[in-house]
Amino acid sequence: MTNKTTQASGAESRAAAAKILFRILEQGESLSTAFPAETKALDAGDKRLAQAISYGVLRFLPALNKLVAAKLDKPLKGKFKILNSLLLVGAYQLYQLRTKDHAAVSATVEAAKRLKRKNHTGLINGVLRQLLREAPERDENEQRPLPDDPLQNHPRWLVDIIKSDHPEHWLELLRANNQHPPMWLRVNQNKISRSDYQNQLNDKGINSNADSLVTSALRLDKAVSVDQLPGFDQGLVSVQDRSAQMAAFLLNANPSHRVLDCCAAPGGKTQHLLEQHQFVTPLTAIDIEPRRLVRVEENLARQEQPANVICADVVDTETWWDGQLFDRILLDAPCSATGVIRRHPDIKWLRRSSDIDSLVALQAKILDHIWPLVANGGELLYATCSVISKENQQQVDSFLERTSDANLIPINEQTDTLQILPAADGGDGFFYARFKKQQ
Repeated sequence: MTNKTTQASGAESRAAAAKILFRILEQGESLSTAFPAETKALDAGDKRLAQAISYGVLRFLPALNKLVAAKLDKPLKGKFKILNSLLLVGAYQLYQLRTKDHAAVSATVEAAKRLKRKNHTGLINGVLRQLLREAPERDENEQRPLPDDPLQNHPRWLVDIIKSDHPEHWLELLRANNQHPPMWLRVNQNKISRSDYQNQLNDKGINSNADSLVTSALRLDKAVSVDQLPGFDQGLVSVQDRSAQMAAFLLNANPSHRVLDCCAAPGGKTQHLLEQHQFVTPLTAIDIEPRRLVRVEENLARQEQPANVICADVVDTETWWDGQLFDRILLDAPCSATGVIRRHPDIKWLRRSSDIDSLVALQAKILDHIWPLVANGGELLYATCSVISKENQQQVDSFLERTSDANLIPINEQTDTLQILPAADGGDGFFYARFKKQQ
């Protein structure tokens, strides 16, 4: 006897993916809220499929839109927009997933019923079957080549900025944004050496590569769920990109320092600092969003690490600061997140060019308000997960011009500031600059 739930599961994951895309593309919601909302009732397998499809569609949206639009007599508008999202779901499966063609079509058609669009199953079936008839053959990776997009499936405004800021690497950067990111681990070296943890991974059949520069970082050959990671619940390891792991090393802190972690949620950098140092004065972690601070508290509890966690606007110092200066401040500033697009492909379609100037103004405001909290001879590490110069090098130059007691500390002998670009087997896009207050 066929299990009805199993029979329906393929349709449920496709319907969820269509609803996720609709919430993002039509209602301006982020993946971080739309995805959990639409997949909470799915089992693990369906959730993974919904994720693969929704993330994939967002990576290659213009190319998929081109395929679908060519098969429609007129655009689907208003209450029919959800059907356009569902057609994108179907097109992505046919071109990029290894799902059998007939299974992809039938499950997507069935998903229309889950979306209460039973009367439009014929439209979904017709468009997908026409796409399939005209589709090229699958390649050695069992994928079909998508139509070329001159903008590499990015909005024009973002391409223009990246091309201007990175004239020698812009095309490579855009292509990297459309790739699946590698999974990076941060080994808690307070509890276990990286080599010993790598041996534990090997025993589980999980292959990893040690980063040559970041001594806590391991890159997995293939992503796994955290419940497969030995010692995860005991705090032996955390999931964190290698570029983000650099912050704890560049802050140059020691146990005697009084440390402030600004805009700390979800707490990965906070944890890393606490893994490195037993601070005499508890580290202070501050963030404005209560919901995201829950993650900070959970991560600290898993690692059994103490910290002074505050929910407040960091620039409103009168409401939270006790008047004691800090020896080290980490400012992981709010930014465009253009360095982590491969992890958050919705950024390409939710961010607007006008957002950049607003973010630059906010970054400058935070810098100006927390700089007085740095002790004489103390240091501030400015970080963003952006690849846009306005938020990075230009922000640094402007801060130095208006701040007479701030000196730039070179990152190393080769560079004063550090701009990391996303790379296939490397870390995310990140920027770092170190400032020291004159004594």
